[in-house]
Amino acid sequence: MRLFILLVASVLARAQNQASDPASPPLNQAYEALRALHYDDAISLFLKGIEAEPTRAAIRKDLAYTYLKIGENDAAREQFGEAMRLDPADFHVALEYAFLCNETKKPAEARRIFDRIRKTGDAASLPVAEQAFQNIDRPLRDGIERWTRALELSPDNFSAHQDLAQLAEDRDEFALAAAHYLKAWNLQPDRKSLLLDLGRVWKAEGKAEQAHSALLAASRAGEPRAAEAARELLPTRYPWVYEFRRALDLDPSNVELHRELAYLLLRMDRKPEAEDEFKTITSQSPADLLSAAQLGFLYLARGDRAAALPVLQRVMDGNDLELANRVRAALQLPQVLAPGVRPQAGAAVPPSVEAKTMAERSVKAGYMKDALKYLQIAHESDPVDFDVMLKMAWAYNILHDDEQAIRWFALAKQSPDPKIAHEASRAWNALRTGFAHTRTTAWIFPFYSSRWHDLFSYGQVKTELRLGKLPFRPYLSVRLIGDTRQTISGVAPQYLSESSFIIGAGLATRTWHGVMAWAEAGSAISYLSHGPGAGHMLPDYRGGVAFARGWGRLMGATEPGMFFETNDDGVFVSRFGNDVLMYSQNRLGYTFAPVDSLGGFRSQLYWNANLTTDLNRQYWANFYELGPGFRFRWAHMPPSLLFSVNLMRGVQTVNQGNPRGPTFFDLRAGVWYAFTH
Repeated sequence: MRLFILLVASVLARAQNQASDPASPPLNQAYEALRALHYDDAISLFLKGIEAEPTRAAIRKDLAYTYLKIGENDAAREQFGEAMRLDPADFHVALEYAFLCNETKKPAEARRIFDRIRKTGDAASLPVAEQAFQNIDRPLRDGIERWTRALELSPDNFSAHQDLAQLAEDRDEFALAAAHYLKAWNLQPDRKSLLLDLGRVWKAEGKAEQAHSALLAASRAGEPRAAEAARELLPTRYPWVYEFRRALDLDPSNVELHRELAYLLLRMDRKPEAEDEFKTITSQSPADLLSAAQLGFLYLARGDRAAALPVLQRVMDGNDLELANRVRAALQLPQVLAPGVRPQAGAAVPPSVEAKTMAERSVKAGYMKDALKYLQIAHESDPVDFDVMLKMAWAYNILHDDEQAIRWFALAKQSPDPKIAHEASRAWNALRTGFAHTRTTAWIFPFYSSRWHDLFSYGQVKTELRLGKLPFRPYLSVRLIGDTRQTISGVAPQYLSESSFIIGAGLATRTWHGVMAWAEAGSAISYLSHGPGAGHMLPDYRGGVAFARGWGRLMGATEPGMFFETNDDGVFVSRFGNDVLMYSQNRLGYTFAPVDSLGGFRSQLYWNANLTTDLNRQYWANFYELGPGFRFRWAHMPPSLLFSVNLMRGVQTVNQGNPRGPTFFDLRAGVWYAFTH
C-alpha cells in the first residue's frame, strides 16, 4: 500500500512539474529525438521549447550543439550568443561563441569575447581565452605595423589604406580605422562600399552625426549590397534636409542623393533650392532626362522661358519619347510618334501606367491605403507626372493626412496642364489656412423676421493662433448681436436681441468628424444709448460644443440629388443666468442641377425641423418649428455667399411668462456670407 501511494505521489509531482514548466513536453521529445539521431526533429522541438521559455539559457545551449552536429555553424553561433547574453557567467558557452565567431569571419567579435574572458573568467577558461586572444590579436597588430611602414613609403597607396583600416577595425582601433577608410575614400570616391565601412566605424566610435552622413550616402549609392547594409544601420525614419546636405558634403558626386533631396525640397515647396539640386544633377549626369525635364518645368513655373527652352530641348532630343512628348505638351508643341511603331497586343505596360491603373481600381473599391502605395510607385517611375501628384494629394486628403496632402497639392499646382493646376490650386488654397500660424475667419448673417417685423444681424470676426500639432487653438473674437427695431413697444418694453459687441478670448479644439468644442471669456459692450445696460461693459463667459455635418448633394454639387444637413449646438452663456441653450437645426431636401442659362443659378428646396430648449426653462428659449425653405446663389458669387427664404410654423413648449401666443408663423429671409484669410 505504501509503495502504491509513493508511486501515485511521484506521478502527481511529475504532472505538476510539467504543468508549471510549459517547455517540458517539447524538451522531453527533443532529447528523445537526439538519442535517435533525428537532428532536424530535435531542432524543431528545441525551438518550441524556446518559444515557451525564451529566457532559459540551457535550451539555447543544447540547440546550439545540435546545430553543430549538422554543420550549421552560423546558427549555432547565434544560439551560443543568446545563451551567453542570458547567462554571462557561463564562460564555457562564451568560449564556444567566441571560437565560432572566429571561424565564421567575425574576428573582431571573437577578439572582444576572448579579451573579456581572459580578464574576468574562471581558472579553466583563463588560459584558453588568453591563447585564443593572442592568436587573433598578434596578426592584427603585426599587420597594422606592416601597413603603417608601407604607407610611410607610399602615402597614396589605396590598398594599404584599406587593409590597414580593416585590420584596425578588427582590433577595435576605430579612430585609426576611420582615418584610413576616409583616406582610401578620398583616393577612390567611386568605391561606395567604403562609405559603409566609414559609417560603421564612426558609429562604433560614437560619432553619430558623421556616421549617419556616411551611411546615408552609402544607402543612396550604386552598389546594391553596400546600400542594403547601410539602410539596416540607419534609423527607420526618413532623413531631414540638413542630413542630406551633410551626406552630400561627404559625397558631392552622389547623383542619387542630389535627386532625392531635390524631390524632397519640391514636396516642401522650396523651389529655389530644388532648382539648384536639379542643376547639379543635370551637370553631373547629362543623360538624366527626368531631372532635366523637372528643371525645365521649374524654369517655366517662374516664367524664365529663356532658361527653360535649352534644357527642355535636350529632353525633346533624347531617347525617351514619352517624356519628350510630355515636354512638347507643356510647350504646346505637336506630339511626335515613333516611325513604324504600332501598339501590339501583349506589349509591356510601363510601370507608371500599370501602377496608375491599379491605383484607380483601388480607389473605386475604396481601398485608399492600397491606392496610395500604387501612386507612390507610379511617382517613383515617373516623378514629373503631375496627374499622379494630384491623385496622391487627394488620397492623403481622404486619409485625413492633410499635412502630406497640402505638399502634394503644392507640387501638382505647378502642372503645365491648366485643368490639373486649377484643381490643385483650389484644394491647396482650401487647406493652407488650416496650416497657417494665424487664421482669421469672419461671417455675417443678417435676416428679416416677419414675426418680429425686425431686421436682425449676427456676425463674428475671429483670429486663431495655430500651436504646432496641439489639438486646440487660442483665439481672439469680436461678435455682433443686434437688430434695428431693438424693442417691442409697451409699458414694459421687450428687447429683441442683446444689442452688443462681445469682445473675448478663448480656446477652440480642432474639428473632429464635425465636432468642435470651445470656451471664451470676454466682455459685452452695449451699443444702445438707452435701456438696461446702455453703454455698459458687462462680463461675458461662453462655451459649448458644436456639431455640423452634411450628406448627399450639398449646395455646390454639380449633379442634382437629395441632401440632409444638421447643425447642433450646446452653449453656456453666463449673462442669461448661467443658462445652457441647446439648438438643433435640420434640413432635408433636394439640390437642383445648376441652370447655366440663368448665370449658373444653383438652388435647394428643403424642409426645416428645428428644436430649441434650455436648462432654465425660459419661454423664449423653448420651441420647435417646422416649415419649407429655399436657398439659392449664382456661380459667379463667392462659394460662401448664400440667400435663403424660410416659412416656419412654430410651437412654444414653455408658455409661463410668454406675452404672446403659444404658436407662431414666421417668414425669414436672410443672407449668409463668410470668408477665411
